Amino acid sequence: MATTERPMTPHILIYRWEITMILSTLHRMTGICLCGGTILLVFWLACAALGPGAFAVAEIILGHWLGQLALWFFTWCLFYHMFNGIRHMAWDIGYGFEIQTLRITGWLVYLAAGGATVFAVLLGYWWLGWLF
Repeated sequence: MATTERPMTPHILIYRWEITMILSTLHRMTGICLCGGTILLVFWLACAALGPGAFAVAEIILGHWLGQLALWFFTWCLFYHMFNGIRHMAWDIGYGFEIQTLRITGWLVYLAAGGATVFAVLLGYWWLGWLF
């Protein structure tokens, strides 16, 4: 049986990275990170339900700078995934496929996720009395 030469699909590193490729990759990665953050949230809720001793352990873990960094990252992932999901819903109704619009909405996703993260975390710190 004769073999035919078929074209191979180019590897992703051949392409020049565009903002849409980065946004798509980050959307998938943040979805995975949200699973880990949800486990962290369940841990915190379980400790709260188990009583003051268990909740004190959760406060120690999440109050540490690594715990705070994880919470900042989880919050950013949540907002990024939400804003990029809104962008995808706009695509589902047929809006935003022009190249310039793709770039503008892509940067808006980054800015909105960053701004919402800073606002939410600072609001949380203020609410807990850690700020001001």
